[in-house]
Amino acid sequence: MTGLRLERLRADHAEALLAFERENRAYFARSVPDRGDAYFTPPGFADRHRALLAEQEAGICHFHVVLDEEGALLGRINLMDALEGSAELGYRVGERAARRGVATAAVGELCRVAGTAYGLASLMAKTTEDNLASRTVLERNGFVLVERITLMGRAGVRYARVELGG
Repeated sequence: MTGLRLERLRADHAEALLAFERENRAYFARSVPDRGDAYFTPPGFADRHRALLAEQEAGICHFHVVLDEEGALLGRINLMDALEGSAELGYRVGERAARRGVATAAVGELCRVAGTAYGLASLMAKTTEDNLASRTVLERNGFVLVERITLMGRAGVRYARVELGG
């Protein structure tokens, strides 16, 4: 992942993460449901950030930020419900970093980390059927289509990857 790095989510990421979410709110809302106004207020965001850190501390989830060489936040990538050797992968890359291979590189790195550092054997991911960019990221990283689903009231797809690590 040349020039990019993943960092496990920490309390001191909160300010940069809120700025990232605010900057990309309209961009993200084009493909996923908006998080609502309360999420973007300092108290609402701080509460949510503390809750995520608590889930991470409990080992339920593994949250990461994606940073460039200068430390600017480009995206976030997460493993949710990390139970019984499997987890659900989710990610978002900001508009300024889109179409530059950031998501593909970050997903590849997190697949390695998931197997080596977190001991996971498989990952699942889902997206809307018409989100070709996200589908391409998953397919380039060895995920295979396993089923068609309804996601947020729209046609969706679920992917799986069963070989992780090294």
